[in-house]
Amino acid sequence: MPDPVSIIGASGALGHGLAVRLGAAGIPVVAGSRDADRAAETAQRLRAAVPSGSFDGFENAEAAGKAQIVILSVPFRSQSETLTNLREHLREGQTVVDATVPLAAAVSGKATRMLGVWQGSAAQQAQEMVPDGVRVVSALHTISAASLGDLDHALDEDVLVCGDRKADKGPVMELIEQIQGLRCVDCGRLENARTTESLTALLIGINARYKTHAGIKITGL
Repeated sequence: MPDPVSIIGASGALGHGLAVRLGAAGIPVVAGSRDADRAAETAQRLRAAVPSGSFDGFENAEAAGKAQIVILSVPFRSQSETLTNLREHLREGQTVVDATVPLAAAVSGKATRMLGVWQGSAAQQAQEMVPDGVRVVSALHTISAASLGDLDHALDEDVLVCGDRKADKGPVMELIEQIQGLRCVDCGRLENARTTESLTALLIGINARYKTHAGIKITGL
């Protein structure tokens, strides 16, 4: 059986969509939530959506310790608190995939505007907060949660991945590409996440204007 992946924030739209897609691809999924009962309920909903999948639910701290790759899929307003609470539970050698976006909606602003982050990006902020030896990879900012959550929707788009080491990005890209229709593109160092994160705000505006769920496709590769 493939190695499991933990998704912190699996009860949210993006986390749930990732969970059903990975579960359908045969990847065991550990659903994390701030509340253990909610995590168990989320796992139950995932099993109903993908009867062939393997899903377990635990409180965030326990969920984070059950996989080598931990996907952080929480609103930006919750990122700092979540990582603070996970600091004692993440271990050297793990990779945190940061999918959070500093949208102004986090402070009652517009979802089509970005917040300034002192470190440069949400991913760089996450790298400062995780324990030494835990690597952060930035990804999954341009994938529609609605498209992910609809297993009848055929995906055909690219996932932009940033990280400081190829050795960290490689397993993350391999995991994501288990989802049919997704191709990963290495976008360089983690500092480039400030650009890839901002594409979320751009796509929100495009999707509202055209009433669709657009993604990103890089040509010429």
